[in-house]
Amino acid sequence: MKNVYCIGELLIDFVAEKQGSDLSKATDFTKKAGGAPANVAAAVAKLMGSSYFVGCVGKDPFGTFLLNTLEKGNVDISLAQRSATITTLAFVSLADDGERDFVFSRGADKELSYDPDLKNHFKNQIVHFGAATALLGGNLEETYSNYFRDALLSDAFVCFDPNFRTDLWKGTENTFVQKCLPFIKQSHLAKFSLEEAQLISGKQDVTEACVYLHNLGVKTITVTLGKEGTYLSTTTNQKIIPSIPVNPVDTTGAGDAFIGCLLQQISQVKNMELTELPFNTLEEMVFLANKVGAITTTNYGAIVALPDQNQLKLM
Repeated sequence: MKNVYCIGELLIDFVAEKQGSDLSKATDFTKKAGGAPANVAAAVAKLMGSSYFVGCVGKDPFGTFLLNTLEKGNVDISLAQRSATITTLAFVSLADDGERDFVFSRGADKELSYDPDLKNHFKNQIVHFGAATALLGGNLEETYSNYFRDALLSDAFVCFDPNFRTDLWKGTENTFVQKCLPFIKQSHLAKFSLEEAQLISGKQDVTEACVYLHNLGVKTITVTLGKEGTYLSTTTNQKIIPSIPVNPVDTTGAGDAFIGCLLQQISQVKNMELTELPFNTLEEMVFLANKVGAITTTNYGAIVALPDQNQLKLM
C-alpha cells in the first residue's frame, strides 16, 4: 500500500445549519473541521488507507482542534506545521438543497514552509495537491510549487484538484486559470467540478473541455457532475459513471471525499504502473468514489460525514 500525501490547507468551517444560502442572514454557526486537502487525507484514512497531511495551522485552540480531529481519524500529522498566525476560518451557509455560500478569513494556512527533506517521503508514493488556498500567495504558494516539483522528480503519482472558490477569485478568475495550468500539464490525475473544467478550458461541453485539458498534458481526468455522477476521461476512453440517489443536506467536502476514495483505491494497486490503469478498473474505482461522495452529502460537515467501509457495504 502506498502513502497518500495531501498538501494544502486545514481550516475551521463555521457552518450555519438550516439558515439558507445567504450568510448575511445566518446567526448560529457550528464548528467543523475542513479544508480540501485535509478532507482528502481524512477520506483516505477513513477507508483504511495511509495518509499524511502537509499544511499549517495556528498555535491556537482552533489549530489544536483540527490536528486532533485528523489524528483521531488516523491521518498522520507528523508533517504538519504550526504558526503564531491564527488558524484559517471559513464561514459556510447552506441552502435546503445543500448548496453553499463561503466567506474566508485567511490565516495560518499561508505560512507553510518548505521542507527539502520531505521529497524523500514522496518516492514512488501518491501526492495530492488541493489548491483552494494554495495559489493565493504567501509561503504556501511557493512551498506548494516546490513540493509539486519534488513529487514529479521522485516518481510519485501526482493528483491535482483546483478547488476553485468563487469568493476568493472574483474579478481575477484568469489569474486562477493561469496558475492552475502548470499543475494540470504535469499531473497524472486531475479532478474537476464541471464549473472548474469549463472555467479552465473555456469550453461548455464536458467532452470538449476534457479534450482541451488532455491536450495540456494530464492523462486521466474526472469531472464530478453532482447527482449525475462523474465524467471519466482518458486520452482513449470517456464515460459518465453514475452515482447513487441520496437526499443531500450539505455538499461541503463531497468532491474531496470522492477523490480521497479514488486515491485510496489507487494506493492499493500492486505490480502495476499507476499511470496505466485499465479503463474498466478506473470505472469501478470511480463508481465507488461516487458512492462515497454521495454519502458524504447526507450529513453536515466534511470530515465527520465521511463514510467508512461498513457504511459503504450498506448502500
